[in-house]
Amino acid sequence: MRFLIVLCIWASCFVAISGQATGEVKGPSDKTIGSITGNERYRIGFQDVLNVQVFKHPDLNQTVAVSPGGTISLFRIDHPLVAVCKTESELAAEIRNAYKEKYLRDPLINVVVAQQRSQSIAVIGAVEKPDTYFVNRRTHLLEMLAMAGGPNKEAGTRLIVARAGSTSNCKEPGSAEPDDIDVVTLKVRDVREGKTTFWLKPGDVVSVLDSDIIYVYGNVNRQGSYPVREPITLTQAIVNAEGLKPAAKKEKIRVLRQKDGSPDREELIFDLNLIDKGQIKDPYLEPNDIVAVSENKTKAILQGLANMIKGTVPNMIYRIP
Repeated sequence: MRFLIVLCIWASCFVAISGQATGEVKGPSDKTIGSITGNERYRIGFQDVLNVQVFKHPDLNQTVAVSPGGTISLFRIDHPLVAVCKTESELAAEIRNAYKEKYLRDPLINVVVAQQRSQSIAVIGAVEKPDTYFVNRRTHLLEMLAMAGGPNKEAGTRLIVARAGSTSNCKEPGSAEPDDIDVVTLKVRDVREGKTTFWLKPGDVVSVLDSDIIYVYGNVNRQGSYPVREPITLTQAIVNAEGLKPAAKKEKIRVLRQKDGSPDREELIFDLNLIDKGQIKDPYLEPNDIVAVSENKTKAILQGLANMIKGTVPNMIYRIP
């Protein structure tokens, strides 16, 4: 009887894990952000180190690093071969064809990724083990938090995922992924309880916040992120950013506010002149609002913020196009 109980528990866990692995989310209240494809074969990226073996021709065996241009150069092949975004078997087939052209009759080629240097995700902020983690497959945010030891005692209620792009991202043939998310804010509790499902990509930065954040971006004297522990108004946020630059257009200020449970943001417009004259109330900001003192489009602003967050991680780790 005890054996059957244990077996049932194990089977239930296996079903739950299998559901997550295929991107399925159970329950009407669950939210899914991002996507995952069924094919998780590793695709070669920039800076990966490859072992190329030619059967019965040990003089041609070679260990090479993928160049910044995404290619490799091999003995007896007079032109570089594109390696990036190919699987090991796909690259082996291309090397075989290249050798068959002029040098070998029917070569057998084996390619192994010896060092995976291209695909990394950084976890920073209020976690037990902030670090850069190298991955070889699409990784769930909850799994990445577990690898970083989880939020520490200083952690607040929210985390940010910044996606400024990475040249190691390769789409599967025929895949139709949605537009990349630049900056998304999630509740730590929803992620830990499985209410929000988020799939990470190489180059992402996960930042677990120790307080709520307001961002001020654009034509201010000190743009950046500002921790807030009590309610703050729009004009107070601008004062924290040391005021507007002389070239700033004071009339209209945009506030970009993320919709609940979605990476999308709504745009709120406020007139600072009317606020100064007392004709309208100085609005209170919400956690993770972006005060945009800029005429840039929302996409450009979010891209700028993502790059700013990535700037807190050692530059040598990332290759941002």
